[in-house]
Amino acid sequence: MKPGRLLFNRYSLLAALLLTAALALLYWAHTRAPDAETRYRTMAVTRGELTQLASANGTLNPVVLVNVGTQVSGTVKKWFVDFNDHVVQGQKLLELDPAIYQAQVEQSLANQANANSQLKLAAANEARARALFQLEYISRQELDVAVQAHDAAKAQLALVRAQLTRDRTNLGYSVIRSPVTGVVVSREVDVGQTVAASLQTPTLFRIAQDLARMQIDSSYAEADIGSIKLGQRADFRVDAFPSRSFRGIVKQVRLNPTTQQNVVTYDVVIAVDNPELILMPGMTAYVNILVAQRRGALLVPNAALRLRLAETRPARSASPSPPNGDSARREGNRGTVYVLDQGTPKPVRITVGITDNRMSEVLSGGLKENDAVIVEDRQPPAKPTTTGPRLF
Repeated sequence: MKPGRLLFNRYSLLAALLLTAALALLYWAHTRAPDAETRYRTMAVTRGELTQLASANGTLNPVVLVNVGTQVSGTVKKWFVDFNDHVVQGQKLLELDPAIYQAQVEQSLANQANANSQLKLAAANEARARALFQLEYISRQELDVAVQAHDAAKAQLALVRAQLTRDRTNLGYSVIRSPVTGVVVSREVDVGQTVAASLQTPTLFRIAQDLARMQIDSSYAEADIGSIKLGQRADFRVDAFPSRSFRGIVKQVRLNPTTQQNVVTYDVVIAVDNPELILMPGMTAYVNILVAQRRGALLVPNAALRLRLAETRPARSASPSPPNGDSARREGNRGTVYVLDQGTPKPVRITVGITDNRMSEVLSGGLKENDAVIVEDRQPPAKPTTTGPRLF
């Protein structure tokens, strides 16, 4: 046999063997392909209770927190209360050095004595001038000068008395008293410290009026603020008591927005009762506000709503009207889930209501209780085949 023909027969045999191996491999892969029950993980549609919460972080604060300042400047001479002390309205909190204000009062007293003597002299001169005028010993102009001097002495005395009142008031302000009954949360000054009240009133103490009633100042995003109403229940936890849940009531939704990095939030104030006095100002509260609740709702897993299968496309046919009427139609969002129909995934369009981020309420659509919806595709997506460069 010629060498070229022998070489051709060998290549033909090798090609036949490779083709047979490829066909066998394809047959084996086809017979080993998982069935639908093995490939897809499903969960049943159930009925039950569903609660939707709006979550945010906040800070516990007293309902009334008074910043006690001073109207006069001076050096702290002595303080009488400290952190956590209970005080009553009018109780002495702190005393500034009164020496300067005491000297001003004494100066005003001296000025008052001088003004009194000037007034007495002016009154005597006026009386003498009137008597001389009756005897026609002086002119009318001289009498008018004496009357004017008497009136000026009266005005000067009134001015000095007002100055004395002001100085006595400043002397009284050197003693700081509590404006409310409550608990001292913080003390900002110490003995020997100088406080200046010329431009801005310095804070000396912070007093919480009633720690048995507190509030949470929390920031909610604008996406959640529409579902938060006054009187809604709010449950919260604090790091100090991780195993305990506390309850409050939405007291106020403030209209003033806060914008940070294009994120708009609103302050939601939650009233909290603290009869045990275990909640402290400044604690971080993790708040959940109950915005909606359903009982006996048809529930579908959120994983089924997030699933998208490449080999199927959602149907375009319109689903039936929501059973709850127009309000449900306005509240609901459209979604697609997949059910197995004779081993093949079939898309089903539904209308979704509230959610707790794990399950969602089904308002309408082609689902019913105990239907199995696909929540996971265990088979990884096929990798795209690579082809060589096109020559033509």
